[in-house]
Amino acid sequence: MQDFEKWTLDAIRSEDASFSWLEEYRFEWIKTIQVTLSLILSGKTIILITDCDRKWFGAYIKRFINKASNARPLICVLDIEQIYSYFDEISTNQSLDMIEDMLNISWQSNYFFWYIGKGEDKRADIAKRKDDSLMWLFDEDSLNAFTMNSNDKKLDIKLLQLFHMFDISINAALFGEIDVS
Repeated sequence: MQDFEKWTLDAIRSEDASFSWLEEYRFEWIKTIQVTLSLILSGKTIILITDCDRKWFGAYIKRFINKASNARPLICVLDIEQIYSYFDEISTNQSLDMIEDMLNISWQSNYFFWYIGKGEDKRADIAKRKDDSLMWLFDEDSLNAFTMNSNDKKLDIKLLQLFHMFDISINAALFGEIDVS
């Protein structure tokens, strides 16, 4: 079983040169993904939330995270709108509390949020409330987040590359190639 840090560096370097940007940010990446991989291995459900500009990416994730060619156990990924179709109408902390109560009752707290989007977006608020949320934030630094610039002209490409790295990291964790503890 290989150390996750070393495995990540090797994985980045094994990709083409367009992934080289991630080598510079690998420590931030490792910090956020290592915790998430542990949550996935423990069987937690992923509740996916994106800002409006990244809805296409949320659909991409849901389509490809459990593709048949992965030949691995399925990972439960639900979009927040699948759970509560009025999510965008939430405007108070009390409403967020009610959603969290519903999720805690339904999943016995066996879930975590994966938020992708601008940090200032109100859709990020529920994910920011939980320490174990996976957040890919734009234009805002946060302790438990991988941060990017929303004005980056290659942002969409980088998101796809991050998903690729996340996907192969899941495989490595599930098949015991890396230590994520």
